[in-house]
Amino acid sequence: MPLPAPSASVRVVTFKIDGQDLSAREDESILEVCREHKIPIPSLCWMEGLSVIGACRLCVVEVAGVPRLLAACTTRVAEGMEVSTDTEKLRRYRRTLVEMLFAERNHVCSVCVSNGHCELQWLAQTCGVDHVRMPYRNAGYALDSSHEMFRVDHNRCVLCTRCVRVCDEIEGAHTWDVMGRGSDCKVITDLAQPWGDSTTCTSCGKCVQVCPTGALTKQGTSAGEMVKDQHFLPILARRRHIR
Repeated sequence: MPLPAPSASVRVVTFKIDGQDLSAREDESILEVCREHKIPIPSLCWMEGLSVIGACRLCVVEVAGVPRLLAACTTRVAEGMEVSTDTEKLRRYRRTLVEMLFAERNHVCSVCVSNGHCELQWLAQTCGVDHVRMPYRNAGYALDSSHEMFRVDHNRCVLCTRCVRVCDEIEGAHTWDVMGRGSDCKVITDLAQPWGDSTTCTSCGKCVQVCPTGALTKQGTSAGEMVKDQHFLPILARRRHIR
């Protein structure tokens, strides 16, 4: 769920992250503070300018006195909080999550249009994933090239729902949504119609640019050619909020 909007009067709290004394507004999340102070913490579903859903769980942290791991993107900072972002337990957890993402779909980096520019690929390198220790599902997923400008390859989707949120919250079209449950989940356009037949898509390309992998790409791109530009999103989000 998105974090609630800050109240009119927001106080400043002090806390520790990895032993470092910090202060921030109480309406900020742990992940926002980490980004602000250049503390590395992985994430896939979170993106500045979009609502927070806490789906990927890669940003989980340990908080002293709390028996379970907490998602940094959905957890507010609090007075006296002590946060650990890089423990052996967290490294094992994150590596397993990345491996599961690779095993669930068919990510073949060498022939992917986003090879070298993929956030999942970068996370695998960061988390030390040089092989996958669990069996691949090897399920076949369709590739939809019906749109004249873009295509979607469900084999490379990680279900971060960035495309769904940017289409709804920034473009205002809500062409994208999610269908199914569990391993059968997939992103769809217009009630599971081919993308090229969509009557709501504005062909703005925002969904393509925010996609962290090679799932959403431009037509005609070859291996390693698809470079994403996401700098527009925080600017558009602020302008939309002001209006």
